Amino acid sequence: MGAEEAVQQVRGGFEKLYGTAPEGIWAAPGRVNLIGEYTDFNEGFVMPLALPHTAVAAVSRRDDGVLRLHSADIEGPVVELHVDDLAPLTNTSWAAYLAGVVWVLRSAGHAVTGADIHLASTVPTGAGLSSSAALEVVTALALNDLYELGLTGPELARVAQRAENDFVGVPCGIMDQTASACCTEGNALHLDCRDLSIRQVPLDLPSQGLQLLVVDSRVKHALGDGAYAERREGCEEGARQLGVPFLRDLAYEDLDAALARLSDERVRRYVRHVVSDDHRVEQVIALLDAGDIRAIGPVLTAGHASLRDDLRISCPELDLAVATANQAGALGARMTGGGFGGSAVVLVESADADTVTKAVEEAFATAGYTAPRVFPAVPSEGARRVA
Repeated sequence: MGAEEAVQQVRGGFEKLYGTAPEGIWAAPGRVNLIGEYTDFNEGFVMPLALPHTAVAAVSRRDDGVLRLHSADIEGPVVELHVDDLAPLTNTSWAAYLAGVVWVLRSAGHAVTGADIHLASTVPTGAGLSSSAALEVVTALALNDLYELGLTGPELARVAQRAENDFVGVPCGIMDQTASACCTEGNALHLDCRDLSIRQVPLDLPSQGLQLLVVDSRVKHALGDGAYAERREGCEEGARQLGVPFLRDLAYEDLDAALARLSDERVRRYVRHVVSDDHRVEQVIALLDAGDIRAIGPVLTAGHASLRDDLRISCPELDLAVATANQAGALGARMTGGGFGGSAVVLVESADADTVTKAVEEAFATAGYTAPRVFPAVPSEGARRVA
């Protein structure tokens, strides 16, 4: 679906549902993470880019405390809530991501007195591409504009993160929401998760005859199942045992000595992954600054090995996608996102994109897996008002 088509769809849906035109329409993208996984809650570095796929929301204010929510993507009636009754961990549906944003804004003292919202999203769900962050950020941006709250992109990302952490109950870091709120077209976003400083790093793939492919394994993941929280706890335990506030504070040069001090094999693996992945983010930035995009390929592949062997969040489908892509001529590949399914990113010469895609599709068919969805990741614009 094109951008204009999406705008018309949500406008028409809003008018049919609520009997009037919306005050405006906003869009917020999903993201794919180039490098830096499970580093964000360790106050480390990440490097996502926004996808062309977006959540698009038509929104109007209400002054009676009523919040009406509807998604074109999910069968069911309008969800009607009252802003005074919103409470954390009481709603497990898709609507919790939107209601949580309202709850966070009101908790911070912003006079959000209700809203009518109708949305549609082209961000694949369960693919590790931050469909939930797109919902949160598009809601936060729309309410920020309509209620003239004056919040910046990074501040909206914090609102969206708190909605997911405290209202929905998923202990995610800040990366997904910041990518959706703050990415710019043609760039990857270098985010320092300690001070939340951001830098746009040029990622001009076409000029070098390259493509970044996303391979959606079609294996659904759910971060709320405890595996993410368990790894976060293990990282925090590693920092405690090593006497540092966060694993970000452990220098890569000191990693081997630090690992020798850890007796718990699980904690040791988690520490090794986080510290080495922070280092890989720095390697990728240096290569992109030098204009050598091709050279990041082996860094991506090394990152996959770490996610597979140390963090142990990969799955057979993602391992097959990465191995097959590399054997078919890719420059490098790795799983991306929270793991246990979801997607991989593959850096390829543009001339080899079809060959690599076909090889992965055939490997999945031979293994009896559901056919993957493969599409190019084009560094795109972050959240914005579209009508």
